[in-house]
Order: sequence, then C-alpha cells, then structure tokens
Amino acid sequence: MAQRWIAKGPGGPETFELVEEEVRAPGHGEVAIAVRAAGVNPADYKHAASGAPADFPKPIGYEVSGVITAVGPGTELPFAEDPVGAEVVAFRVRGGWATDLVVPATDVFAKPPSMSFEEAANLLLAGATAAEMLHRVGASAGETVLVHGASGAVGVSILQQAAMLGVRVVGTAGQSSFTRVERYGGVPVQYGDGLLERVADAAPEGVAAALDCVGTEEAVTTSLALVADRDRILTIVAGEPTLRAGLRTIRGSMPESAAYRDSVRGRLLSWAAQGRLEVPLARTFPLSEALAAVALVRGGHPGGKVALVPDAR
Repeated sequence: MAQRWIAKGPGGPETFELVEEEVRAPGHGEVAIAVRAAGVNPADYKHAASGAPADFPKPIGYEVSGVITAVGPGTELPFAEDPVGAEVVAFRVRGGWATDLVVPATDVFAKPPSMSFEEAANLLLAGATAAEMLHRVGASAGETVLVHGASGAVGVSILQQAAMLGVRVVGTAGQSSFTRVERYGGVPVQYGDGLLERVADAAPEGVAAALDCVGTEEAVTTSLALVADRDRILTIVAGEPTLRAGLRTIRGSMPESAAYRDSVRGRLLSWAAQGRLEVPLARTFPLSEALAAVALVRGGHPGGKVALVPDAR
C-alpha cells in the first residue's frame, strides 16, 4: 500500500488528508517510482485546494525524486538501459506527496548524482519558473533586471540563471537574507520605504526589466516607475495590486507556460549536474508531517526549500 496526501475539497490545508491506496502497475509509457523526497511549493497547496467540488479529491505535489521500481510495457528511458533502480527526478507530476507514484516516462529524468534527493526534488518547479520569467522579458547579457523577492526559491534560481546569461540582478530582500542574494551574484536592496531610491542607486545604468515574485503594492509601483517598457514587467503573483496594474502574469497552468517549462527541464538538470545551479535547503519533514511543512512555507521566510521524505520505519 502507498500513502498519499489528497485535498478532500475546496479550501486550505485543513482539507488535506493522508490516505492509503493500492499501488497500480505502470502501463505503457509509464514508470513506478519509490519517492525519496517531494518538493513543497506554494503551488502545491494553492492549486490542490482550489476548484469546484466535482474536482475532488485531488492529489497534491508536482515534483519528486526517487528510485524507479517498475517500468511499463514497451517503455524506454533514454538515460538508462536498465531503468529499474535508477535514481530519478520527475516533474510535472500529480500527487508527488506520496510514498509511491506512477508517472509518464516523458516526465522522468536522471537525478544529478551531485544532488541529494531533497535538493533534486526541489529543483525543477522553481527553476523552470525562473527560466520562463527571464525568457518572457527577454533578459540579455549586459542588462540589469530588478527581482522582487530575490531571496526566495524562484528568486534564487533567477539569480543563478541570470548570472549564466550575463545579466546583472538587483534583488529586493530583508536584511537577514542579503548574504544569500550576494552568494548567487545579486546586489541586495532592502524592501520598504525608500526602495525606489535604493534601486536607482544600485542600478545607475537603469533597469531594463522587472521580475516580481511577491506581488506587493510596493513591487508594482517600483517596477512601473523604473522600467520604461511595460511589457518587460512580469509577475507570478496574480494578486490585487498586480491585477489592478494590468501586469503580465504567468503560471504553470497556462498552456504556453507549461510547454516552455517542460522544454527547459533537461537544461536545468544539466546545469545542476555541472554544479552551476544549486538548491538551498531549509528543512525536511516526514511525509506524515506535511501540514507542518506547509505552515513553514506559508510563513513566507523558510530560508530555503522544504522537502518531504518517507517516515522512518
């Protein structure tokens, strides 16, 4: 029997329940994975608890790492001649907060040997989001971009990917997170009163684009004041300030976004395998304590990524 977290109905994490289910055999084009770690992302619990009552129950979790335990008939994986036992990453999947999972083989990739299961399980959702943000605003070598929320998971991946593109980043963060922003090549600036002036001082050459990972009124007004081309302001938080300002928003459920994010998975994994793309970890939780993990992430400042791992037996 497998354990799996589901959302029983619309609402918040109070609707989540850990259930037991039979593990089905993988079909054609599928593989079974024993999950060693599952990423915990805001998208996991936000999407799982939204929708009409008829949409439930919903499995929770979009990215995992683990070991292949079975392969469906006629299924081949390009990175493994004998895939059973291979260490892998899977994204985008449904129901990753589980002990066992059956997924399409097209969503499964070799885990970078240099990464732990916990790191690998948190690489692709944030990494693909960051890659799309840089792509959509056309960030190019020699430019300076402003990143709101540069010390968060998506922000940290933006910092690393921007550095590889030759893009300079000025990133907003709390004082306690300045070291993390600097570690990944960004110029940190304190958010709050006077932000516009601090960013202007940090970027006398001007700001070519703004990437918003927080969705605050301050992020919106500062971006609009500094970026001449409105099409080069992009947000991943469709909150009231960003909607009122009419800013471009992207999310993984949009077909164009999904296609782009799928297209960059291999590149992100290659960078990670080369040690060029890191995933700072804050904490791991046993699968049975997923609600505590959600509470930490919802608090807004976990200090890195959070992973769920199998309970000790």
